[in-house]
Amino acid sequence: MVFTAPPRTGTGSTPGPVLPRASGPLGELPAVHAAVICVALPGLAVSPEHGQLTGQGLEGFYQHGRRLLSRCQLRVAGRDPIAVQGRAISADRARFLAVVRTTADGGPDPEITVERLRHADGTERITLSSSAARPLRLPVEIALGTDLAELGAVAAGRAGPELPASVHDSGMRWTSGRAHAAVTAQPPPTDALASAGVLRWAVELPPGGSCTIRLSIRTGRPVRPPGHVASPLPSPQEARAEGDDPRVAALLHHSIDDLRALLIRDPARPADLYAAAGVPWRCGAAPAEALWAARMVLPLSTRLAAATLRTLARTQLGGPGAELGRIPGPFRDAGPYLPPGCTGVEATLAFPVVLAEARRWGLPEPEVTELLPAAERCLHWLAAALDDHGYLAETGPGAAGFVRAETQAHVHRAALLGGELLRECGRPGADAWLARAGALRDRFRAEFWLDDLGGGRPAAARTADGRPVPLLGAGAAHLLDTGLLGGGRPAPGLLDKVQTEQLARLLGGPAMDSGWGLRGLAAKEPGYNPFGHRAGAVRVHESAVAVAGLAAAGYEKEAAALLRGVLAASEAFGHRLPEMYAGEQRTAGSVPVPHPAACRPAAVAAAAGIQLLTTLAGIRPDAPAGSVALDPMRSAPLGAVRLAGLSVAGEQFTVRISRLGVGMVEQAAAWLQLGG
Repeated sequence: MVFTAPPRTGTGSTPGPVLPRASGPLGELPAVHAAVICVALPGLAVSPEHGQLTGQGLEGFYQHGRRLLSRCQLRVAGRDPIAVQGRAISADRARFLAVVRTTADGGPDPEITVERLRHADGTERITLSSSAARPLRLPVEIALGTDLAELGAVAAGRAGPELPASVHDSGMRWTSGRAHAAVTAQPPPTDALASAGVLRWAVELPPGGSCTIRLSIRTGRPVRPPGHVASPLPSPQEARAEGDDPRVAALLHHSIDDLRALLIRDPARPADLYAAAGVPWRCGAAPAEALWAARMVLPLSTRLAAATLRTLARTQLGGPGAELGRIPGPFRDAGPYLPPGCTGVEATLAFPVVLAEARRWGLPEPEVTELLPAAERCLHWLAAALDDHGYLAETGPGAAGFVRAETQAHVHRAALLGGELLRECGRPGADAWLARAGALRDRFRAEFWLDDLGGGRPAAARTADGRPVPLLGAGAAHLLDTGLLGGGRPAPGLLDKVQTEQLARLLGGPAMDSGWGLRGLAAKEPGYNPFGHRAGAVRVHESAVAVAGLAAAGYEKEAAALLRGVLAASEAFGHRLPEMYAGEQRTAGSVPVPHPAACRPAAVAAAAGIQLLTTLAGIRPDAPAGSVALDPMRSAPLGAVRLAGLSVAGEQFTVRISRLGVGMVEQAAAWLQLGG
């Protein structure tokens, strides 16, 4: 069957709340795959690998979405340092190393080393070190400039010219309307030339000596407002992984580090921190990504989930009408054959799921009680939005009554977990929601499954007139994502046993498994593009969903292959997983190909790294019942693994998985009943 996509109308996709859609198509965004990015929101620094900020592309220091400094070029003894290395040393810091050859050097070996430590909070430390056996006197100058442009304007190529500088204190200052920025230097420069934006020093280095210049870039707003609350996530030092495969420790460390760097506060309630979608494109609120990230890191803490749920509950639409209870959110592109999907609808369906699972992991009952009315409003909206067949149809631009399979998976999970949450909390409507979930399972299995000589496949969607859209993509992984019910048992999935087995075979086959993770669209499908962000690229979040779903369903061979692929890709990316990368087939000696527009770090990618590792242990908590069980991957695909610093029922939890796939709890709350 040949499927023709409906024409795109309306706003189409949007890269997120920071960038205006009118700036041009997503493909025109500046490439950032080779950039060194430091982030500790609302601070951000984007640098080329050589470390010199030249004002090209997105380069510069940003705070609160505005570029405070676009140019920071260092010259020593009249020369540009020779860059030898540039890399991020943590989510919020980068180190650039260069050398300088002077006319006094007697051979090929440079005697001056320049180290630049750049921090996302708007500070930079430049250290010049001498290896010469004689004293050196060197002229040093730093050329500064900025346009004070907003990040969206910079990305769209509308930043404008540099602003004139004025000498201010021990540095420079720029002003444009109400925006201003200032750079101060310590020690103060010996000369400042405002017309050229240049600060100069006469540096004297004794034999083997060093000198440090510190720059501080500031605006009127503090980078971290006073009273900044503690992170809802443990530090990388508090939550640790170790095992036969040394990559597990690095992946967990960098995943936590990246996610903590993306936390922003809700202005309406500064104590609530939640995850921004990713940098550099989406530094603001993104409801679906924030909830997905909070859900995947529940093994570390329920505090992020609680803060995210409270924040989104305050955005729910009110008043009479069909929209009551829906969480607003932008539309997101869904690839070449499906209409854009609403991230607000996705967040509305995820809300009761995250609350129900956070309760299983140990969210205190008073917080559950506080958030329960918001979850009921989400379910109220869903009940009104379902059609006569129990499906939730798309309503966005070009949707034309589409019924997307992935959306029905979200509906089923919300109905099932939401219904059980209502039942256990003594609220009305539980039986009706559990019945809806059962009816949806029966109807979906009959109407969304396409039989063929290869064993069949689920349709990606159905059109308004009931025609199936026979595409195989990573969205099918959500059909395996069921969630946790009472006793920590997995909820039933949308597919029956035979269908689940066939889907596992398809997801584990070469058309979907690139060797680096799950492709967004099978390689044999028309329109496949290894760089298509919804048409063939590997999206880390969907790979993690597939690994967890396959493992829970008992298909460890396929789950292990995807897990090893993503872990190998993370090593190539310095264990800091990007939002996505190309779906090129892995071959001997190859490395994953970066996507030029991928966010890195990204909340769902960082959280996915955490979920991939905790899936190995198969932790099944039920804090309200005072129990926790383990269902580890029996094949132990990464050998022995120990995860410490997790949290179950608000207490420290440590688990070890042996090389034989046997799980053992080493640390847990004394009152928890441990099961196998």
